[in-house]
Amino acid sequence: MRKILTGLSIGVLAVLTACGPTEKEEVKKETPVASDTEQVENADSKTADGVDEKELKDALAEFPEGSPERIITTSVPLAEMLDLLGVTPVGVPTSTNPLPANFEKIDQIGSPMQPDLEVVTSLTPDLILGAESLRSTLDKSLEGMDLPTAYLPTDSFDDLKLSFKALGTYFDKKAEMDKVLNQLVSKENELVEQGKGKDLPSVLLVIGTADSFMVMNEESYVGSLVKKLGADNIATSVLKVKDRYSPINMEDVVVADPDIILVLASGDHGASEDAFKKEVESNDTWTKLSAYQNDKIEVLDYGVFGVTSIKNAEKALTDISTYFYE
Repeated sequence: MRKILTGLSIGVLAVLTACGPTEKEEVKKETPVASDTEQVENADSKTADGVDEKELKDALAEFPEGSPERIITTSVPLAEMLDLLGVTPVGVPTSTNPLPANFEKIDQIGSPMQPDLEVVTSLTPDLILGAESLRSTLDKSLEGMDLPTAYLPTDSFDDLKLSFKALGTYFDKKAEMDKVLNQLVSKENELVEQGKGKDLPSVLLVIGTADSFMVMNEESYVGSLVKKLGADNIATSVLKVKDRYSPINMEDVVVADPDIILVLASGDHGASEDAFKKEVESNDTWTKLSAYQNDKIEVLDYGVFGVTSIKNAEKALTDISTYFYE
């Protein structure tokens, strides 16, 4: 990666500090650290697949009574879950992110945040299924329409498991649900066990947006994978950033000196790898970092890490573990 990022620089600082969270996401604040007692209680409330029973109950409470037959989903990750469960919606979002092949001929209802209300109405849905992160935005778009809605979280690794289990339970698709979850949890447990007793690295996670680069904390999808494997994300532990995506402060990064830097960049969805290289090649500040000196700056595959996906979650967790377990 040193060959790719030769001459890394502080030039990215001005861009990062001027940038805020993306408009497509309602940013969650950092959750206070639980006490030892609370952590034990939380562990006791989780099932064998790691899904919290109370959170599952709350998720199921989102759904109306009965069995909807005409479902519209405004979320690609949730559409993927429906496909794996064998549940076919009547409407799916229009998105640059890939939809399941089985849903290619299904009517598209427009943006996840601002669906085409004429199309939605014409499909006579009895349930609108959306991502929790866009609840207020979608509610505003659907204001005045008497349509049942349900929102499920899709931002993190654990969110994906929770929402998939909620959908599988609600639609009575236990066999399909267990097949996916059992395989995913088996790999999760294997990788977590592999990391026990090891001196895991500290990590800086950087994401490219349309006009800048930002740091990701543990509430981001990639951050949740790092946390699951037990590595130290300095955005949370040292930089103390509260937002999922935050402007980067290079002075603090130099002090924290992460062992590894992982960069998520895509020309289609934000800043490209080339843009990252150009941003950082005007000054040698980055060369002071151990990650640079040890050739530990890596660019992640956006197709695997850029979009939350229950189908790709096993690969994402496995791939990112290779940076930590050597």
